[in-house]
Amino acid sequence: MKDFRRLQVWGKAHELALKVYSETRAFPSEELYGLTAQARRACASVPANLAEGCGRKTDRELARFLQIGMGSATELEYHLLLARDLGYLTDECYEELQARTVEVQRMLAALIRRVQKSSGPATLTSLSGGRHMGAVRPNQGHRSRLESESLG
Repeated sequence: MKDFRRLQVWGKAHELALKVYSETRAFPSEELYGLTAQARRACASVPANLAEGCGRKTDRELARFLQIGMGSATELEYHLLLARDLGYLTDECYEELQARTVEVQRMLAALIRRVQKSSGPATLTSLSGGRHMGAVRPNQGHRSRLESESLG
């Protein structure tokens, strides 16, 4: 099991979720079970899927949850656009939230690529400080290519 709190992308996604929750407080009350709930669910889903993926045993499972998180981030992009077009978000607020969302998406994409490169049968990884440390196969004492690159 990996500590999701050590992933930089989880921290950024968590901060984004807090900001979306804060901004959606001002949405009209008739949107409470509509756009407000959908935007909040989508933004909370990103760090939640990172956490769940880190609780899984294999890189393949982790990659699947990272991809689900990416889908939620893309869904959030649309909800933010809709909220702006409906006049619920100012252009300035929309631009800030959009930029944060894109940053999380880019970080997720990079992490997905690293995890997919290292995944293979019966591999486990450790994540440290937001950096993927690679996979070490059982009964092999040497470092993997990714682990060697990230450790220097």
